[in-house]
Amino acid sequence: MPTVSEATLEYRWIDGQADVDEVVELLLDQPRYALDTEFHRERTYYPKLALVQVAWRSDEGQQVALIDPLAVDVTSFGKLFASESLCVIHAAQQDLDVLTHAVGSVPDRMFDTQLAAGFVGYGTPSLVSLLQGEIGVTPAKGDRLTDWLRRPLTESQRQYAAVDVEYLLEVHERLVAKLADVDRLTWADDACEELRTRPTSGSAPDDAWLRLKDARSLRPNARAVAQSVAAWRERRAMRTDIPVRQVLPDLAILGIAQRAPSNAKELSQARGVDDRHSRGGLAEEILEAVRDAKGAPAPAPPPSADDLDRSMRPAVTLVSAWVAQLARDERLDPALLATRSDIVAFLRGDDDARLASGWRNVLVGDGIRRLVGGEAGLTFDGQGRLRLTTVSD
Repeated sequence: MPTVSEATLEYRWIDGQADVDEVVELLLDQPRYALDTEFHRERTYYPKLALVQVAWRSDEGQQVALIDPLAVDVTSFGKLFASESLCVIHAAQQDLDVLTHAVGSVPDRMFDTQLAAGFVGYGTPSLVSLLQGEIGVTPAKGDRLTDWLRRPLTESQRQYAAVDVEYLLEVHERLVAKLADVDRLTWADDACEELRTRPTSGSAPDDAWLRLKDARSLRPNARAVAQSVAAWRERRAMRTDIPVRQVLPDLAILGIAQRAPSNAKELSQARGVDDRHSRGGLAEEILEAVRDAKGAPAPAPPPSADDLDRSMRPAVTLVSAWVAQLARDERLDPALLATRSDIVAFLRGDDDARLASGWRNVLVGDGIRRLVGGEAGLTFDGQGRLRLTTVSD
């Protein structure tokens, strides 16, 4: 299998504003383009964009540009994102987050090669495995711990970044052909749109408490405090652009939620709270968040299988087994078809249950209804596979 060696790919390094605007105008005339980003967020709340890679095809052949966002304004990409040009990208979730904050928008039309590959037999593939599987190319190994914010970037680093977009358009063509052959192109498009419109960081501070590991174990009043303090932490992290863990650790939020302190002394006694949190302006802000919670209704606990009627809980395991078998039979990424929480939401009858509509409902919705309704059962087919069969009286 051929390997892409260093200094193989041609690219254009762009660190001037006029050149960025020129590339955007060129891409506006393209039916599609490949895009990737490099970024860091270890020391900040918002991801810090460090590099933008784009590739497109022209009369002269494949073109690749590496754009330095530390030297130019990349908000002009907003014009491109609002156009009809299709953005081809791999594993887009974090890229969409960084683009939302750096550009102010995300592409209106997007094709995620990682998501799409899940519909033709891949299981959440890395870009390397997808390039190997689809076009027989193995990218040269690079330093995954590169500090992309450091300048100048070495030639090896630039080559590594260029490979991320060099072959995406070809991979896109191959995946579209395979998806069309199995009549799943619409499914892939729907999954990409679902990802494209998913909320990004900072969009819902009041829901931040749901990410606390032990949030479900809290009593109603403690849940209200946890929600208020976690929302305060999120907003402060956004305002100061530092990671939430540096504002206040999760353990401290849980400790504060359980004690509901009314003064600095009580605050200092909460588990996980250290000296810097229990004095001065920071302490007052935390205590104010606690006071706000005391007059607020308690939020509902995070959903779980325990919210199902007791008689339906065994169905979660039964349905999960069948869905996993169906995913294997259909050469689908199981996580793409249905997670455990998807199954619980469907059995619970949630209005926004993903299995209740779209391609997932077509594939598994009726089968689950028949299974839990007693109209169908599961049996082994003699070869170790589960099979859904009609129950006969």
